[in-house]
Amino acid sequence: MSETIRTVQDKALQLNLDPSIYGTFAEIGAGQEVANHFFRASASAGTVAKSISAYDMTISDTVYGKSKRYVSQDRVVQMLNYEYDLLHERLMEERGDRSRFFSFCNTVRARGYQDKEECHGWLGIRYQARPNGRSGTILLHTRLLDKENVDQMEALGILGVNLIWAAFHHSTDLETFVKSLTAHLAPGRIEIDMLKFLGERFEMVDNRLCALELVKQCCTPATVFMPNGEVVQAAEAFYRTPLLVLRGSFMPVTNLHLDMLEQGSKVFPCDEQSEKAKPCREVCEVSLANLLRDGEIDLISFIDRVDTLQALGKVVMISNCPEFHRVAATLRLYTREPVGMILSIGLLNELFKEKWSENLSGGILESFGRLFKSGISLLVYPWRNRKDNECVTAETFRAPENLEHLYRHFIENGLIRGLEVGDEELLKKTGREILRGYRKSGDWERWVPEPARDLVRRHAHTQK
Repeated sequence: MSETIRTVQDKALQLNLDPSIYGTFAEIGAGQEVANHFFRASASAGTVAKSISAYDMTISDTVYGKSKRYVSQDRVVQMLNYEYDLLHERLMEERGDRSRFFSFCNTVRARGYQDKEECHGWLGIRYQARPNGRSGTILLHTRLLDKENVDQMEALGILGVNLIWAAFHHSTDLETFVKSLTAHLAPGRIEIDMLKFLGERFEMVDNRLCALELVKQCCTPATVFMPNGEVVQAAEAFYRTPLLVLRGSFMPVTNLHLDMLEQGSKVFPCDEQSEKAKPCREVCEVSLANLLRDGEIDLISFIDRVDTLQALGKVVMISNCPEFHRVAATLRLYTREPVGMILSIGLLNELFKEKWSENLSGGILESFGRLFKSGISLLVYPWRNRKDNECVTAETFRAPENLEHLYRHFIENGLIRGLEVGDEELLKKTGREILRGYRKSGDWERWVPEPARDLVRRHAHTQK
């Protein structure tokens, strides 16, 4: 079949020709672009039981119930449950033994006349994998990046068909599922920043892995996990929120990491915080590069690290941005409040290496320009030199000779600020040394918070 699937219309036709797939479409906000593909593909009577657009808010509320926001996860879930339950109730007796019922819904804010606001939407499908089987729900959130309404409608229609196709053909293969969502769509037309599998049928699915796959396949630059384990959009978690961000691999999480955050919180945020801003949020950010083992993402290690950070009450952000200036630009998509990035002397030294700016025409100067243009403050935690026992701080750090004046400019203007150390004993061990020393000495626990000790026990053998 894959050889015959060359266009989105081919997908719609193949779904129409499957006699077991039968359901309803409910679309609000950008026409009926998904259902339209099935009508144009021919044989739509084999798939479409009903198609509806309840654009008027009063009518929409009458059908689906009231909602605080019309373009939201809650609203699309209301729509899915209503349409699926109605379909199941009316047709179960007639064709329940031979049909895999589904309801597809979306609620979208597409480009309006003289409209400059962000365009986005929620899409979902509730469906059965087999007749008389348990239903499951798949939700996704997308940002529509085309400038014109007609282009956004086209992209939405393609994405909707892709979601229905993936649900019925790829729901047991997450990598293929995510890849198929963007088929027939040129890069830069949409962003998918949320994907969730819900319901009894998907009770064994960890939606953090779904979020990780979106970042891995560059569907979104970042994803966020709250301390309670919930996967949320970065835009929702960080909106109007000052951020204190600690970058690292967190393999393992150590008391040093916790002290870095504590010391950072003593000097940040500054007086620039707006009256409408929420309290500062501590975020532990991990780039994909720090999740690799032998060139592949270690999923067990990923889950263990996230579990540990969440147990410590931290918000976790996974990004595909190894460069600091790219992380800064990503954070600025979500908040305009002050952002402080905590880093070690070692990472500060990395910022002056050309490899991190070799793709920029302006080199290191452009890299720093992009970083500080975003209004980011770098908060530098001290390091102790093991050879001469010197404690290196932001003030005593030596940048490369040709960039020393630039570095002093950053210091003098408060773009780079130094942090204190809560306990200088913490400077004696790195995370890697703690893992390596796990089997050699019994004092490793003093360097690691209690929720992180199982992480050390499980992964100490991976360190060479």
